[in-house]
Amino acid sequence: MSQAELPFHIAMLVFGYLFGSIPFGLLLTKFAGAGDLRSIGSGNIGATNVLRTGRKGLAAATLLLDALKATVAILIASRWGAYAAIITGLGAFLGHLYSVWLKFKGGKGVATYMGCLLGLVWPGVLIFGAVWLAVAFTTRYSSAAALAASVVTPAALWFMGLTGAAELFAALTILLWFKHWPNIERLMNGTESRIGADT
Repeated sequence: MSQAELPFHIAMLVFGYLFGSIPFGLLLTKFAGAGDLRSIGSGNIGATNVLRTGRKGLAAATLLLDALKATVAILIASRWGAYAAIITGLGAFLGHLYSVWLKFKGGKGVATYMGCLLGLVWPGVLIFGAVWLAVAFTTRYSSAAALAASVVTPAALWFMGLTGAAELFAALTILLWFKHWPNIERLMNGTESRIGADT
């Protein structure tokens, strides 16, 4: 990337960030009369916490929209090349984790991670999903499944020769693990909630 290209790529980063910063979980639950999502369960704005409202449809919609906001931004940016798409994907992920509309707070990034995969290298979604399902079925920990899938995915992309994508998703994995640190602590001390358990 040349110095002349820097303003354009900063613009792509901001473009992706604005897409990613849309807090769909909060908006959907508010419009549906389910209250302020930040005062429910974990206080997180993602689909898992939306599910704690008892609204399975809203949780599914949140998952889909949190993924697609990254996918759409990346597909638009891809018109200007692969690097612009990668930068936009990073921006979308950061926007979801640190939304300007929520005082730079946000979700944990699993759905948006998958949305970035869908927009940049769609077979990665299959890899992520397969690992997630295997670990979730074995352990019944959604967080452990996401953490494991996020480690395997960039490694798989690297072995596929997709160096740029692998580097991006390695960075996103670090961010995702950072946002999941409370879950990691609960996994280590045995207090993390299992899939299907009462919350």
